Amino acid sequence: MYPFKFQPILKERLWGGTKLNTVLEKPITSDITGESWELSAVPGDISVVANGELADTSLQEIINEAKGALLGEKVYERFGTDFPILIKFIDAKQDLSIQVHPNDELAKERHNSFGKTEMWYIMQADPGSELIVGFNKDVSKAEYQEHLDNNTVTDLMNYEAVKEGDTFFINTGTIHAIGAGIMLAEIQQTSDITYRVYDFNRKDKEGNLRELHTELALDAITYEKKDDFKVEYKNEENVCGEMVDCPYFTTNYWNITKETKIDVTERDSFTIFMCTKGAATITTPAGAIDIKKGETVLLPADSKQITISDDAVELLEVYIS
Repeated sequence: MYPFKFQPILKERLWGGTKLNTVLEKPITSDITGESWELSAVPGDISVVANGELADTSLQEIINEAKGALLGEKVYERFGTDFPILIKFIDAKQDLSIQVHPNDELAKERHNSFGKTEMWYIMQADPGSELIVGFNKDVSKAEYQEHLDNNTVTDLMNYEAVKEGDTFFINTGTIHAIGAGIMLAEIQQTSDITYRVYDFNRKDKEGNLRELHTELALDAITYEKKDDFKVEYKNEENVCGEMVDCPYFTTNYWNITKETKIDVTERDSFTIFMCTKGAATITTPAGAIDIKKGETVLLPADSKQITISDDAVELLEVYIS
């Protein structure tokens, strides 16, 4: 099968902006567009092919037909026809709510869903922009609840200043928020389960406070202070830099300045490329496809030899180990 591009699924958000258009050239229609879902099999938001003879076919239809040829036999055995990864670009003009995601066990029990382990790659950050990742000290559940009740929960948060290229791995249970002025690439398990715990008392366009999930979050949160979220990776030209290798996805960083061949003969998985800078042509035995900043390409598992050609492109490579 040839390499696929998909039509972006654009999401208006209270905190969204316009960078998905002005920086990534997405066809947004409002000035509060917060997310572009690049590759999704979330029910109700299934990606649709944008190129080639299968244009206008849904990702789910292709998976149902091709199975392991698209996903990889090992991936198909593990997940069946459920595509296991959700890929997004996010533009936060305002702070996102402080939130937490449940693990697999809790998500399965409560929502019949996967949990939501995710990672962020910072593509652009305005001066002074910060993320919230975890607590700034060990806290008890009672202490957390007290601060929540007193509207002082932000006093417990760990703030991380960010710049382009910074990468963060967000384990389930980690309380977190994307701060204003940040545009990033997000790679996560296929899940849309989010527990919102604090929203800065903001109101939506109807003047209503947004729903909080205080009680659901209490048993999902990791209350210990952690420092395992900042990802260090190799940034050398034309050399694979491993960023994250977890049970749910592996992500590598590529800074490519000359034609580069990637042998995936032993990889029993689909491969995703997200372009974070520049442009390139990706060639497999089944065909070639152009990719530029802000675009995402899915290569079926039967693409065993990959060639990337151009003189300046930065890519995130994602697959299931």
